[in-house]
Amino acid sequence: MPPGIALAADAPQLSAANTGFMLICSALVMLMTPALAFFYGGMVRVKSTLNMLMMSFISLGIVTILWVLYGFSLAFGTDKGSLIGWNGDFVGLSGIGVVELWDGYTIPIYVFAVFQLMFAILTPALISGALADRVKFTAWALFIALWVTIVYFPVAHWVWGTGGWAYDLGVIDFAGGTAVHINAGAAALGVILVIGKRVGFKKDPMRPHNLPLVMLGAGLLWFGWFGFNAGSWLGNDDGVGAVMFLNTQVATGAAMLAWLIYEKIRHGAFTTLGAASGAVAGLVAITPSGGAVSPLGAIAVGAIAGLLCAMAVGLKFKFGYDDSLDVVGVHLVGGIVGSLLVGFFATGGVQSDAKGLFYGGGLDQLGKQAAGVFGVLAYSLVVSALLAFLIDKTMGMRVSEDDEVSGIDQVEHAETAYDYSGAGGGSLPRSTSAPLATETTAAPATNKKVDA
Repeated sequence: MPPGIALAADAPQLSAANTGFMLICSALVMLMTPALAFFYGGMVRVKSTLNMLMMSFISLGIVTILWVLYGFSLAFGTDKGSLIGWNGDFVGLSGIGVVELWDGYTIPIYVFAVFQLMFAILTPALISGALADRVKFTAWALFIALWVTIVYFPVAHWVWGTGGWAYDLGVIDFAGGTAVHINAGAAALGVILVIGKRVGFKKDPMRPHNLPLVMLGAGLLWFGWFGFNAGSWLGNDDGVGAVMFLNTQVATGAAMLAWLIYEKIRHGAFTTLGAASGAVAGLVAITPSGGAVSPLGAIAVGAIAGLLCAMAVGLKFKFGYDDSLDVVGVHLVGGIVGSLLVGFFATGGVQSDAKGLFYGGGLDQLGKQAAGVFGVLAYSLVVSALLAFLIDKTMGMRVSEDDEVSGIDQVEHAETAYDYSGAGGGSLPRSTSAPLATETTAAPATNKKVDA
């Protein structure tokens, strides 16, 4: 995603077409957070459905307010030491003219700010899938507020802000492989290492309760991702956004097929959960790379990501970390794969003239990509773990074991996702609630990656 670049001559004029295009893209990216809620909500057991939905939805409120107050200034203000930005005019978004343009572009600053806001909302919501079933809602809300302030806003500046160290180094991240997916995946790993495993991990069935809901969420994510990716060129004048749009579709299809083929060979079936997960893996991997590769390169990126992510989701059972909905396996691994493959498949003929190894560019771009990948990964992992540790030691981050077993929806939200009584209403007094009989039998054991 190109940051603002001031041009000495030929100052751009406001483009109604690009402004409208970017507003539509912003709305598409906003849709991705509710879509993620459906995707995650269907993957958990019945007793955690509402909590999973709310862990995404609350980000829409918290991050929006923080972004207006200071987040946009920290991420995209004037660079301070290549680590953070600041601009007093951006605080409260109060010092910006209605038609004042983002430097070097034909869209208003307000449009750029709202587009970037949707990225900031989605990123912490991605983390929530790793923490299903066991986190206090108040602790999660506090974690979001602290995490976006200390981790997301600075990392966004590193990658996309003028003067950020990763941007100045030449790291290519078209729409968020490092700033969004590696950032969220590393944070998820850091938090789960602190808070520990769910009750019954590796022992009890923990299958998704509603696969149609998962497929609906995946389809909406795929739809919204076109705005996420194509909109990240901040206009539609030179064809780069069109290439990114096409590559998004191509890589996603390739990743879905690769995941399903691996699944058939490994587990003996083509599952709907595998199709949905493979599609998301492809979307993640093409996010940083789609503006640098050709459509053939996008096929390679998607296929490699689909295969490696399908293999990676089983690592939690081997190494014993409880990544509930495979945020590490899909978003961290997919983000790493997509970012590093720029160093191999960049053609030098789309978003920039940087070439990868397979196009005569040597190892230079691969080295830059690796620096961005592992710099963001290390920072997010360590700081996220520290934040989780501090919250856990002060207010407690997990619900009690009894509450986790009985159901976090009833405990944290006084509601249940499905009313089986036929009497209407979704809320029962806690003292009269009981675990639903369908919680461990609602879905057949067709996909071993989510069985515990």
